[in-house]
Amino acid sequence: MTSVVDLIGNTPLMRLRSVERRAGTGAEIWAKCEFANPGGSVKDRAAKQMMMDAIASGELAGGKTLIDSTSGNTGVAYSMIGAALGVKIALVMPANVSIARKNIVTSYGTEIIYSSELEGSDGAIRMVKEIVDQDPARWFYPDQYANASNPRAHYLGTGTEILAQTEHRVTHFVAGLGTTGTLMGTGRRLKDHDASIRVYAMQPDDSLHGLEGLKHLPSSIVPPIWAPDGIVDETIWMPTDEGWDMSEVLVKEEGLFVGHSAGGNVAAALRIAKTARAGDVVVTILPDRGDRYFAPMRWERTYVW
Repeated sequence: MTSVVDLIGNTPLMRLRSVERRAGTGAEIWAKCEFANPGGSVKDRAAKQMMMDAIASGELAGGKTLIDSTSGNTGVAYSMIGAALGVKIALVMPANVSIARKNIVTSYGTEIIYSSELEGSDGAIRMVKEIVDQDPARWFYPDQYANASNPRAHYLGTGTEILAQTEHRVTHFVAGLGTTGTLMGTGRRLKDHDASIRVYAMQPDDSLHGLEGLKHLPSSIVPPIWAPDGIVDETIWMPTDEGWDMSEVLVKEEGLFVGHSAGGNVAAALRIAKTARAGDVVVTILPDRGDRYFAPMRWERTYVW
């Protein structure tokens, strides 16, 4: 290893036996521990692929500053990799992202530009495009929502790793939708290996939800990389409380302190396992750790400090 960038990927796959018992069908449930990436989330993979591909093509050169919109994890990944590679980073983030994420990215020397907390990730997308349009020579704008290198990272990495780690036994895969890159890339890799593998997209069931990092596509700007035809077999609509409750199950019964998108993913995996057959292998993603969410947000449950 010559850089922290080399540590990205090849994350562990962990069997969730307590969740399997809740299903009661004999189906296996496995989770890809993406919090084990050096930046702490699944977004390390996409950020690395987008930056390395842009450096190779010459798009990220000449002292340009990389700028993108992010609700947090991709920004942490950009910041970490930028520090390692000597690339300046600027991020447009909704003003209500967690204090933890703000502190992490600024520790790497990243500049934060705040968009309206009332407009969420879509407002950040609109703002970053306005900034780039005003001075395009200054910026490299990877646009994680439209960049083919985002799903490519998961096609080459996540999907290939899941096949190897399950010894090609995976029968079902489910992941939540944010940029949609994880599901698109991983799902396509699995389908290319075996078209009978079932691929599920998990989405919040309401536009006003508390599963940070996930998109309710019917009320959002749909990412251009979202191309579900031939990949996604079914959508699972996830209530915030169900995802939150599963996060609590994971920390208390598995010792996994993970974020609420991970809770939503595992809750979706449990739903699938309840209707699966004995011996089926359901795989999902644990995108990040729970310490990214220490600061209470508007939608969170009551806290006593």
